[in-house]
Amino acid sequence: MTESVYGPARWAQASPSGHNVLVSDSPEPLRYRLITGPDDADFCARISGLLDQGYRLYGSPALTFNGERVIAAQAVVLPNPADEQ
Repeated sequence: MTESVYGPARWAQASPSGHNVLVSDSPEPLRYRLITGPDDADFCARISGLLDQGYRLYGSPALTFNGERVIAAQAVVLPNPADEQ
């Protein structure tokens, strides 16, 4: 267990490709997330899964090359229901 800005958190294996992420133990979903990883089908599936959960894309994706592969980053936000009225 470690402490994050969101309170207690733990490291968890997030995908079959073995990417580890810091997961909040808060019962509330995070309203903002920055998803990063190799630009592959697994990354796209992670983003698609978050969109299915109600998140929306926030800004444009960013891409960089780490010397071995392209790394992608995409911010997503979970709209506040009060803001949508």
